[in-house]
Amino acid sequence: EFLIRRDVANFLELRRLLRADRLRRNDQAIKQAQKREPFHQDQTEKFSRALSSHRHLRLCPVSAHRVGIATISILLAVSAYSANPFLDAPDDKPVSARFRGTEWGDNIDEGEIALTARAITTRIAKTPWGAIFKIEFTDLKSRAPQQRKIASDYFVVTDDRIVLLNEQNNNAAVKKISAMEKAPRLEEGDVRGINSGKLDSEEGPWTTTIELKGDECIYQASHNSGHFAKVIWKKGVGLIEYSMGSGARADGFRLKRSPPKKP
Repeated sequence: EFLIRRDVANFLELRRLLRADRLRRNDQAIKQAQKREPFHQDQTEKFSRALSSHRHLRLCPVSAHRVGIATISILLAVSAYSANPFLDAPDDKPVSARFRGTEWGDNIDEGEIALTARAITTRIAKTPWGAIFKIEFTDLKSRAPQQRKIASDYFVVTDDRIVLLNEQNNNAAVKKISAMEKAPRLEEGDVRGINSGKLDSEEGPWTTTIELKGDECIYQASHNSGHFAKVIWKKGVGLIEYSMGSGARADGFRLKRSPPKKP
């Protein structure tokens, strides 16, 4: 897991630098346009979004299919929020569920061994446009010589998107985003769930697919070195699978939600 997260962190840091440069250029272009003709606030926002889309597509030539993805995924803004069927909660009370699966790694001689954990899903903020959730794994148990730890994930959720919050300080980002009147602009590469259609993208060595199958939304990402990540959501239930691994099976795990116990 450490190797995967380190590789992803390096990739995301490069993407942040490119995004910062793109935003700087956007600001310069907006200021120049404002000198020629005063903009109202909503006109400025539309101009900024259009310019950002144009620069992204010009700097990253891709297939026509991905062009469509990049264009529609830049903004999460919605006029009114209705519950996301894949990740929702009636209140802020934590919801716990048991997960079972396997783990493997260079320090595990048996190949794969059993792994259990408890996933706790908590709505930590509710907004007019959506909500923010935290998912953490606790009580991880296996026969591995070193106990596995899984970092908590934060998700920004609207009625049609589940987006991983991927900031250096997620707690500070949650406070900032939860106070926004409109949904924030987030990278399409951080989308982890959709309500319709299919998303395919390629960024460097990573290939990502998000698709719907029945009442499930399946996110899969793979690296040409063998790293992978998989997240599955189920309507009316939430997270039902959380898996990741590094190349050459140096480290990894698969966890799937256990059926609830019968009363």
